[in-house]
Amino acid sequence: MHVPDGFIDAPTSAVTGVIAAGALAVSLRGARRELDEKTAPLAGLVAAFIFAVQMLNFPVAAGTSGHLLGGALAAILVGPYTGVLCVSVVLLMQGVLFADGGLTALGVNITDMALVTTVVSYAVFRGLLAVLPRGRRSVTAASFVAALVSVPAAACAFTLIYAVGGTTDVSIGKVATAMIGVHVLIGIGEAVSTALTVGAVIAVRPDLVHGARGLRQRLRLRVDGELVDAPAVPVSPAAAPTSRRKVWVTGLVASLVLAGFVSFYASASPDGLEKVAHDKGIDTRAKEHASAGSPLADYGVKDVSDARLSGGLAGVIGVGVTVVAGSAVFWAVRRRRGTDVSPVSHGL
Repeated sequence: MHVPDGFIDAPTSAVTGVIAAGALAVSLRGARRELDEKTAPLAGLVAAFIFAVQMLNFPVAAGTSGHLLGGALAAILVGPYTGVLCVSVVLLMQGVLFADGGLTALGVNITDMALVTTVVSYAVFRGLLAVLPRGRRSVTAASFVAALVSVPAAACAFTLIYAVGGTTDVSIGKVATAMIGVHVLIGIGEAVSTALTVGAVIAVRPDLVHGARGLRQRLRLRVDGELVDAPAVPVSPAAAPTSRRKVWVTGLVASLVLAGFVSFYASASPDGLEKVAHDKGIDTRAKEHASAGSPLADYGVKDVSDARLSGGLAGVIGVGVTVVAGSAVFWAVRRRRGTDVSPVSHGL
């Protein structure tokens, strides 16, 4: 759903740029409450993982493919404010280095793919957890539904933006029907990917999943006829850092393998927006990307003739740059967090 330059007119792009800037400012402040010594390293990894998985287009219909948007995954793993920043870092890296998503349309893409998906998915996620039984299965199930809903929500958001500032005369009804229809199918893939990833992390370290905080209910004892919380069982200080390190290394290796090797076997069909834009004639107004001359444009390394090697190298470079950029942003946010601010915590 990366919107290229030319699909949306300049005034509307400027307005969405202001909305995106405001959302990022709010998210930077909110992320200070979400990030701690556990989640700050994980946030950079989440951004890199989303970058890697977005290279894995999967077929959803005849001649159409889809890929993870990542808003739901990021929000559930590291929190909604940090999630907006994670997806925004990915979009910035993709636009500047890989000519994927227009630079003048960066505000559109952040508003649509980072803000809408994160806000909608996290609202659905929290709502479901409020009525589902406490437990890991409930978190995984809520993740599935939240991710499923987030993708057509983003399609609706694009349709509204296009209705305001589209540069072609295509009927809004036709755009809405085509966009929402195909992105409901893409949402199924998003839901499966998100639920599997969240479930895998919860199985290893539930305390690293923002959406699973408070998952374990404190044991209560009856003392003198009254129920009181039992003392917390101390966790070995030596084991936790090692376990977090293993999770981080495992996630990074998985990201590198997905982007550097598995991505070669991804579907070559156009994604949902590309297919709709081509079928409806919206892409006739597309402009050449400002980064078209980048040595990594179109997810390939310039002057490397072997397609497998070129794409793999580009994927590995992308993961590396994203994890470094993301980690730098989140550590900077973490350091600015005041000593009087405590981490956000939600009980299930």
